[in-house]
Amino acid sequence: MIIKEIQIKEYLTKSNLPSSDYVINPYVGCPHGCKYCYASFMKRFTGHKEDWGTFIDIKKCKKKIDLNKISKKAVFLSSVTDCYNPLEEKYGLTRNILEQLIESDCYLSISTKSKLILRDMDLLKQIKNLTVCMSINTLDENFRQDMDNASSIKERLGTLKKLHENGIKTVLFMSPIFPFITEWKEIIEKSKNYIDEYWFENLNLRGQYKAYIMNYIKERYPKYYDNYVTIYLKNDKKYWHNLTNEINNYCDKNNINYINYFYHEELVKNKKELQKL
Repeated sequence: MIIKEIQIKEYLTKSNLPSSDYVINPYVGCPHGCKYCYASFMKRFTGHKEDWGTFIDIKKCKKKIDLNKISKKAVFLSSVTDCYNPLEEKYGLTRNILEQLIESDCYLSISTKSKLILRDMDLLKQIKNLTVCMSINTLDENFRQDMDNASSIKERLGTLKKLHENGIKTVLFMSPIFPFITEWKEIIEKSKNYIDEYWFENLNLRGQYKAYIMNYIKERYPKYYDNYVTIYLKNDKKYWHNLTNEINNYCDKNNINYINYFYHEELVKNKKELQKL
């Protein structure tokens, strides 16, 4: 792992995400090295030549977070890294940020794939308007190990349960959903007793990792390869339209709180249009 400490002016960045006003990313890069990670595009802007998952920049910042700027705003921690990656245990950047946000009235969402977040339970319980989302897209530990270096599925589910038991709003972020592989109903049934809301996001393939994922499916899941060709090389949206209806109907029927982010690009476009008004 190539580790570098850098100095930045401030942590807050205006967000184009559909449901966030600001994002905070304490690190550049991520040791979890998710094979499908959209954030790998960051290398175009940071100048890193190393493979995604093999480098991380530690973002040191002397300026305190302006709590007035984020008052009543939606803040997302974090969008292009995991704020609880293994280096957080040593550097504590995320913990320092949480200490600053205790007095804030922002609506804070934290996204992670790591059980390390439980270290900061003392701070999490003091933060108003907090949501913690844990990304889980399979119950198959072998598939998970092929895709990322983060906490195991058992550890992630255990973390969500512990957070829920401590009165913290929990979201299971089922992302990205791999067609024909992600067992979305089974994941819901296994976790519904301690999950307040489910978020769903489909697998988008673009850039350098598109070829990798397609080759992986061809090798490990050959029976689905033709389907992936239809969806990702022929750009057929039918699968996602059908799955959208299936998920929505299932959640409505079973009184499950959820948000469907399948049409992420459209949501981003709509947000930008609204900002122009």
